[in-house]
Amino acid sequence: MEQLAILLLGSNLGDRLSTIEHAVKELHCNAGQPENKSSVYESAPWGKTDQPPFLNQVVTLRTSLDPFALLEKCLSIEQSAGRVRTEPWGPRTLDIDILYFGNRIVDDAKLKIPHPGIPNRFFTLLPLCEIYPTMIHPESGKTHLQLMEACPDQGEVNLFHVHV
Repeated sequence: MEQLAILLLGSNLGDRLSTIEHAVKELHCNAGQPENKSSVYESAPWGKTDQPPFLNQVVTLRTSLDPFALLEKCLSIEQSAGRVRTEPWGPRTLDIDILYFGNRIVDDAKLKIPHPGIPNRFFTLLPLCEIYPTMIHPESGKTHLQLMEACPDQGEVNLFHVHV
């Protein structure tokens, strides 16, 4: 049975926009049919601030994979894009986070869904609000718009590339 997965793609090394566009194609080939995409936003780095700015895009994927198989596909796509994990929140060619997976809640050492960072990261909430403003976060009971209004993150996020 297919589920709707909502992913956040990010890149701050190399040709960031091409990397994100390529990742969407790889997700289509290896994980499922992209159904909706936000515009691409440029954001100040979060967590570790002495690095280049990120590009971020939210992508909705219709997939028959389970959440853990989707995670493995995402990690493989990151690795093929040259992702090297050296430090938390460090620079990266590609980062793919699973934000939501249908209405499932997953609390595992390898995977937490919904992604625990959603309410605290403006760079995640802004593209989510573009395509799903009234979607309810299952743990907080608030819409993405409400979460964005209360978000403690004041990092700069600007429109970079409008999705057509």
